[in-house]
Amino acid sequence: MDWELMPLEGVGPLCFGMRIAEVAAVLPGMTELRRFQADPSFQETVGVEFGTGRAEPAVYAYFVDGRLFCVAGDAIHGPQVTLWGRELTACVPADLERFLLHAHGCGVLDVSYGPRGNPGVNGLGLVVRVQEAASGVVTRPVMVGRTWADRCTDDWEGAIPECEWVGRLWPQPGEKGSWPPPGYKTHWGGWQPPF
Repeated sequence: MDWELMPLEGVGPLCFGMRIAEVAAVLPGMTELRRFQADPSFQETVGVEFGTGRAEPAVYAYFVDGRLFCVAGDAIHGPQVTLWGRELTACVPADLERFLLHAHGCGVLDVSYGPRGNPGVNGLGLVVRVQEAASGVVTRPVMVGRTWADRCTDDWEGAIPECEWVGRLWPQPGEKGSWPPPGYKTHWGGWQPPF
């Protein structure tokens, strides 16, 4: 399935501000696999994992006050998200980063990097994360609506839930890091990342 990112408004059939039932209704062929607390600091942030009948996660939808504010596509089973015809899902990270930096250099986008090294564009409500796949590390888009786009690339102060920042870090030459690093003391209390 192919979804177009409509910056700050929605992605594919999803519009930011939808309720959970509305999201479920526009995802044909997918069912709700589970709900979870998406952030240790904000109990009201609910994550809903949608997937295919084979229980393969495809889309992670995040709600606050019952309204959709953030969507992340799974790099393996999720939709192919595009922006201006450019694929954002399941890409080689360095290739997608070159695209973003070229657009930045041309004055089309204002690319920034969060503290954990993920590139994104606050003005589009877009952060690019990575995910392990059989072929290696590939990209997965995380998108937010207009109200939540300010500093969305900042994984400390932005609105994207903590669970989306856990795991593999953006690849740096010769490094294979993850968050949190082994032995790091988190501020999570009893909360555990859902995936």
